[in-house]
Amino acid sequence: MKRQYIIPIFVPHLGCPNDCIFCNQKSISGQKNEMTKEKADIIIKNYLKSINEQKEDAQIEIAFFGGSFTAIPEEKQEELLKVAYEYVKNGSVESIRISTRPDSINKPILKRLKKYGVKTIELGVQSANNYILNRINRGHTFEDVKRASKMIRWNGFKLGHQMMVGLPESTRLDEINTAKQLIKLKPKMVRIYPTLVIKNTKLEKEYEEGIYKPLSVVQTVEICKDLVRMFVDKKIDVIRIGLQTTDEISDPNNKNSEVVAGAYHPALRQLVETAMWYDAIVGKIKKLNVKVKEVEVTVNPIDVNNVIGHKKENVLKLKDTYDVDLILKQDKKVKQGKSKIQVTKTYTD
Repeated sequence: MKRQYIIPIFVPHLGCPNDCIFCNQKSISGQKNEMTKEKADIIIKNYLKSINEQKEDAQIEIAFFGGSFTAIPEEKQEELLKVAYEYVKNGSVESIRISTRPDSINKPILKRLKKYGVKTIELGVQSANNYILNRINRGHTFEDVKRASKMIRWNGFKLGHQMMVGLPESTRLDEINTAKQLIKLKPKMVRIYPTLVIKNTKLEKEYEEGIYKPLSVVQTVEICKDLVRMFVDKKIDVIRIGLQTTDEISDPNNKNSEVVAGAYHPALRQLVETAMWYDAIVGKIKKLNVKVKEVEVTVNPIDVNNVIGHKKENVLKLKDTYDVDLILKQDKKVKQGKSKIQVTKTYTD
């Protein structure tokens, strides 16, 4: 199986007609200057050199992130797309993906994207609640999301959605409903981002004034567990949970971090998947009509770290909460995400 690589090209805030209260794309991406075709070409060349040095059979995609790609001037879109498309034509890269706003999608735009080898379009949705979209100054409604999603799928592109948890005035119910509404639109993939308070944003001001209170990491993990289960049950791939750690997006205690507050964690996805494994193991144990002392859990090697948990969280939690010892075994024959559980000791033994 080919290993997948993404070459990220950030186009911060170019074309975006709105200043969402949580957003400072230049801080999030670490990109302070305008992206040019020359810079994009250098980025692609450097990534390809690094990938090729690993001598692996690779599936490579160029991704234009940040801002709203299809809202920037057509000339700029074509300038950047032409650079990327040259690598598609010569076989160095398989395809191109872009992220954009749902109100910046129409037939001429989709025709242009298809012309230059774009296969995947991700929409920044954030919420299905129009009140919350207005509250965060998003500048579009969920009707725009539905319209754009249908057009993207009908024109043969892979559809991706990006949603957020912990937005101002958003509740757990709002976020569950957003997931339900996205599932109806049949995306192939989803990204889930916690709301972070970033420097020099309107949300930072609200945070400082006590108007906005961000979710904790624990609260974020709890809601993300439910969202991931919903998407996975419908065979929708959750390709990211949390922003990628960079010099700018890091622990708020770091002096170079642009993060003021919020559910930042360098391994947020692992925390979510660890919590899901814990729930699954406890759920199976509770169905047994015995007082379990030791349980043997067999999983695919890929799942081992998440079953053990971040800093052995699950092992320690099972011992502290239920006085159960966890013995972990690996078996490649076990399907990823599945497990076999066997009670090896009970308190009656």
